[in-house]
Amino acid sequence: MSVLVFIENRESRFTKSAFELISYACRIASDLNTSVTALSIGNLDAAELNKAGTYGASKVLTLQNPDITTLDNVVYTSILEQAVKLDGATVIVMGSGFVGKAIAPRLSARLQAGMVPYATSIPSSYNPITIRKKTFSGKAFTDIEVNTPLCIITLSPNSFGVHESAITPQILEFNPDLSSVTFSTKVESTEKFSGKILLSEADIVVSAGRGMKGPENWGPVEELAEVLGAATACSRPVADEGWRPHAEHVGQTGKVIAPNLYFAFGISGAIQHVAGISSSKVIVAINKDPEAPIFETADYGIVGDVQKVLPELIQAIKTLKAH
Repeated sequence: MSVLVFIENRESRFTKSAFELISYACRIASDLNTSVTALSIGNLDAAELNKAGTYGASKVLTLQNPDITTLDNVVYTSILEQAVKLDGATVIVMGSGFVGKAIAPRLSARLQAGMVPYATSIPSSYNPITIRKKTFSGKAFTDIEVNTPLCIITLSPNSFGVHESAITPQILEFNPDLSSVTFSTKVESTEKFSGKILLSEADIVVSAGRGMKGPENWGPVEELAEVLGAATACSRPVADEGWRPHAEHVGQTGKVIAPNLYFAFGISGAIQHVAGISSSKVIVAINKDPEAPIFETADYGIVGDVQKVLPELIQAIKTLKAH
């Protein structure tokens, strides 16, 4: 018995969320009196792989296969399935991002394992495993009971935090049998956003909607993000209009995020948008319509024209940082 955690990397470095997943898996393993095995896919050096031990993983399975160049649901599911069986894992932990959403349901069906998506806490019980998750777009919580021998959990980002528990991990090469798997996904080109903070990794997100009136007015949004060291985001209508790239679209149909601080400038607060940002620890909304639904979700609100509020807010933060 063990807890297997699948940790993602970007450009041969573990993501911030990878360390939160290991921390979360270690807490479950401690409760179950067992150990944590981390699975890494990609070309990472020994120093990077050893970082998994900083957060409590006692073993790291590393798979470096040149044929795996991108996320392929079929290939990844086969790898995870074989890792689970090799390690004798009874609990599998992964993130709730694109990879988790693509792989966890397939793995659940393949292993006949109960699954809890978007978990927000550690299990309140282990017999059966019972975990709380958000439902109805974050308007309520549900306690899910898993009654299968295997349990798959995808963790909402920033739900548990990162906790160090230093240990020297055992690094093992993992060579699953992929002879019967068809590699159906091929990367033909990539587009990189350099110098920008990734939405999924950002502690602060500055987002805006159609209240900005047009793409030519986005300068202050980017300036505020730069001053705060934040990532930029937008609502779906803005992305659909082509004002901003779809990579910045947050919401139920875009990226689901959970930063510590989320600014919503000129965003009305449609339920689909709120569903994607409701896990943010603090939400600040700025809108000239006092009846805008976003104020029902926000922790702080400013009723005003974003074109006037933004410059004043930027100046105030610059003044504060200068002292």
